[in-house]
Amino acid sequence: MNIIDTYESFPKQPTLERLREYHINYGNIFEFYFLYHCTNTEERLNKAIERYSYDWHSIQKVYQNIGIIIENTAQIYHEKYQLEFPIDINLIIGAYGSNAYANRKIIPDITFAMERLTFEAEPLQVIVAHEFGHVAHNLITNQEGMDWKKVRWEHPYTWLLQEGAATHFSKQIYPNLSESIYFSYSLEGDEWFTFAKKHKQDIISSFANELRSGKEFTHIYKEWFSINGGETFGYSRLAYFIADCLFQDLSFITDELHTLLLWKNEDYFQIVDEWLNQW
Repeated sequence: MNIIDTYESFPKQPTLERLREYHINYGNIFEFYFLYHCTNTEERLNKAIERYSYDWHSIQKVYQNIGIIIENTAQIYHEKYQLEFPIDINLIIGAYGSNAYANRKIIPDITFAMERLTFEAEPLQVIVAHEFGHVAHNLITNQEGMDWKKVRWEHPYTWLLQEGAATHFSKQIYPNLSESIYFSYSLEGDEWFTFAKKHKQDIISSFANELRSGKEFTHIYKEWFSINGGETFGYSRLAYFIADCLFQDLSFITDELHTLLLWKNEDYFQIVDEWLNQW
């Protein structure tokens, strides 16, 4: 595990030109960031510059806390799952796009955008464990001989297993926290989680109906997985709740490892179809 720490390279008095230089200095990281996780326009960057001074105290505290949390998280994964993480972990100050993500390699690197994270210990622990969970899922699957060429990366059923697995791992690594933290990565997620539990059947059946109706996967992603969605119920990212329900139900029937490896099975999509049809 290699931590690429860009904090000290961030300009102390950011201007558009200095910000661009910072991005160029870590070109591979920011090329992917701006391609998939944040728009790269002068307007966006200028707005980010206006926010940095207001958020700087929080950014500093995230930076002070996240290093030891990363080390502790990796250690707990090693103790519980005997995993090593041969990856880069990028600590960046972005332009208020995504807060954290694993990139699109088979064994993915992780990026944490510190301006978008909370410095509170429990939410920060959970989001670190969640992103490590994506890597752990792929590591375990790879150890079991996955033919990665067969994975339909663009399909919502794949996303459900990925997010269900990562959420499950975060609960295993940092157990017994307030349930909403595993979905919101903040201390303000109770309303979202209470709504999701109360309307579980409606949420899952609505998601299934949109898939059956032939909605494009780009629409499904935005409405159900993205923070920019949520038109149906007024809450975004409800697919994360669905993913957790799916993973917990299937692991109760079999076990943790079998559920993690379901996407190896040719009948995985049928299994998800049958689960969704219950609702």
